[in-house]
Amino acid sequence: MAAPPQNVEKPDFWSGCGEEIAVRSTRRRTWALLVAAAVIAGIAAPVAVSAANRAGGGAAAPLAPEPEPSGSECRTSVDGSRVTAYCHNPYPSTDVVRLHTECARWWDVDADSSAVAVQPGRTVKLEDRCWKEVGSVWVSHSVTS
Repeated sequence: MAAPPQNVEKPDFWSGCGEEIAVRSTRRRTWALLVAAAVIAGIAAPVAVSAANRAGGGAAAPLAPEPEPSGSECRTSVDGSRVTAYCHNPYPSTDVVRLHTECARWWDVDADSSAVAVQPGRTVKLEDRCWKEVGSVWVSHSVTS
């Protein structure tokens, strides 16, 4: 009688099948290959990135030009129901500013001032008011050359 194959195990009670083939060696080999591939990829990736950086070192993209500073600096203050904003323009371009006032009460009318041009080196005063409390205040800018 011939000897039984070595990779055959006896069936267990729960499987209900005949003889089953053991796959432990295949699983172990698969895991070993996966670990080896991960190690190689971990070593090769930094080397490839480093080589790519060295290859393109002389052809750097030109930097974008720095934008010129512009726009007024504004300070707002609220005194009861009155709003005041002082805007100073230290830059060589003209800035157009508007004061926006949002009143706290729903029936109080919100207001937007007319546009005022702030020339270079000048300061302007913008004023507005609500009937009752002031909710919020801000200044919008539009720079012109």
